[in-house]
Amino acid sequence: MSGVFLSTFRNKLDKKRRVSVPAQFRAVLSSQNFQGIVAFRSLVLSAVEGFGMDRMEKLSAHMDKLDLFSDAQQDWSGIFADSHSLSFDGDGRIVLPEVLCEHAFIEDEVMFVGCGPTFQIWSPEKFDEHIKNARERLRTKSKTLIGALS
Repeated sequence: MSGVFLSTFRNKLDKKRRVSVPAQFRAVLSSQNFQGIVAFRSLVLSAVEGFGMDRMEKLSAHMDKLDLFSDAQQDWSGIFADSHSLSFDGDGRIVLPEVLCEHAFIEDEVMFVGCGPTFQIWSPEKFDEHIKNARERLRTKSKTLIGALS
C-alpha cells in the first residue's frame, strides 16, 4: 500500500467517541511500530490533524535542530503537548478525546480526509464548508500546479 492518505470517508462516532479509522488509512499505517494515529488540534482549521508516529518522529528530529529554549523550539513543543497517541482497538477504532471533538465541532459523525502524507478529521458540516471554499479559491486563484509535478 502507498504511504499516502487519499480520499474522504464518513464514519459514525459512538457514545464513547469511538470511530473506525478507514481501512485504507490503517493500511498506510500498518508498517509502523505504533498501531494507531497521532492527532492534535489544527492550528489553522476547525479540524483535527492526524498522521502516523513516524511523522511525529520526523517532527521531533526537526525540533532537535532548533536552539534549545528559542521561541521556535518552544512554539513547536506545543504541538507535542497537544498531541494524542490514539491506539487502534481490535476493530480498527480509536477513541477521540473530548478536547479534539470540541475543537472540530464533532458530534456523531466524522469525515476522514486524506491530505497526502497526513490526514484530517472533520465534522461533516465544517468539512463541506471548508472544501467548498477551497475549491472556489482554486477555481479563481490557483488554476494550475506549475512546477509541482515536474
